[in-house]
Amino acid sequence: MTTSGVPVGIEPVPLRPTGQSSQGGPVQLDDLSKAIIEKLQEDGRRPYSAIAKEVGLSEAAVRQRVQRLMDASVMQIVAVTDPMQLGFARQAMIGIRATGDTSKLAEQLAAIPAIDYVVLTAGSFDVIAELVCKDDNDLLELLNVQIRGLPGVLSTETLVYLKLVKQQYNWGVR
Repeated sequence: MTTSGVPVGIEPVPLRPTGQSSQGGPVQLDDLSKAIIEKLQEDGRRPYSAIAKEVGLSEAAVRQRVQRLMDASVMQIVAVTDPMQLGFARQAMIGIRATGDTSKLAEQLAAIPAIDYVVLTAGSFDVIAELVCKDDNDLLELLNVQIRGLPGVLSTETLVYLKLVKQQYNWGVR
């Protein structure tokens, strides 16, 4: 928790539908919640008091809305980093062709600490996973032992990242 009251930290993304109401559909956001999200996308450390002034609510109301949005998995407040700047020299996207229940495979992949992103897809791949490794040896071990060794994995295709050019999360709420 920062002195502004905005929680900051890296949290794992749960592998479950996010942003859904208790009835299973998308959460309906009003204009105030959308404005709060946009302010936090610009600066996740922006104090609730500053957001409150900008959107016309009290600081307590902003704090409650942010907490509800986080509890509903509509958003997270995290520190976004460049892995290469932190000593992780290898990033890659792995396309996985699989057989059987791809949801189970996705859950197993999500449990691997080096994998930071898992999606079920349609098309050439059944699952796509993004990973961050210390070096090529770590990547090779991850591919050969942890990914290709999982039940249902038929084949993989590795797209190695050479340079991070753009990584933004401020697309707004439309």
